[in-house]
This record gives sequence, structure tokens and C-alpha cells, in this order.
Amino acid sequence: MPPELHPHHRLIIEDDKGRREFTLNNPVYSIGRDPKCDIRLVSQFVSRRHATLVQLPHEDGIGTTHYYRIVDGNLKGKPSANGLLINGRKLQAHNLQDEDEVVFGPQVRAIYYLFNQDPISTIPPDEFDITLISPSMVGDPEDSGEEDEDEDDLDDSVVY
Repeated sequence: MPPELHPHHRLIIEDDKGRREFTLNNPVYSIGRDPKCDIRLVSQFVSRRHATLVQLPHEDGIGTTHYYRIVDGNLKGKPSANGLLINGRKLQAHNLQDEDEVVFGPQVRAIYYLFNQDPISTIPPDEFDITLISPSMVGDPEDSGEEDEDEDDLDDSVVY
């Protein structure tokens, strides 16, 4: 049986502040100009509560995976002034898929990424582990690399 993949959701925001990356884990995110928003957009062309991201379970019932749906406006139903342009189409809501582009306003956009990664492995490490060793690491640490000629002449019968 193949290992179950674990999705990692990321949102890359580009606005007047620059480029920022958000890892999505929470069930709900508010997006907008308001400083109280979970994901703040810096632009005069964006509504205070421009959009909401909602985490939803996959309907196939397999595993515990989920996806994110972006909805115009806030959760109370108040839409944003300019709406959402998702992959070039004006939409009220959209189930996000890998590399979807969401435009909130002029020069304000987000790209959604979905990465499927293997869970952290719990098997023991490979018995043939290869460790790289620098040539300077080989040898006795007290050995400076040069031999003292007098050491060869020492008598083994030294009494302490």
C-alpha cells in the first residue's frame, strides 16, 4: 500500500508591501486591508474585508485531507467593492487548485500552491549511511602531520 500524501497549502501574496508567503493550516482566514485580517493586503484598491478562505473536507471521505475555498467578502455575506478575479474570471467563490491566481485589485494578487508531500518517515536510517569526510579530518588529532625525528629514537624501556 503506498504511503498517504499530506497536502501543504501555501498562498503567495504580492501587493504594495512586496511578496509574502503564508502556510495555510487554520480553518478560516480573513483577507483584506484591515489590520485585524489574518492575511493583510497592503493597497488602497482592496476592501477592508475583501475575501475569506474556508477550509473544507474532501467529499470523497478518503483520509483526512481538505481543500480551501475562497469567497468574496466576509463570512456574513457582505461582498467586497471590486470582487475577485480568479484565473481571469470574476467569481463570487472558487475551490482553490494548485497555481490558481486570485486578483484582488491593481497590482494585488495571490497565487495558491498545493504541495503533496510524504509524511515524515519513521523507519530507521539506512545501514549504509555515507558520511563525507574531509582529508584533513583523517589521522590523529594530536598529530600535526610532521613527525619529530627524535621520537623515532626513543627507547621503549623508559621507566616512570
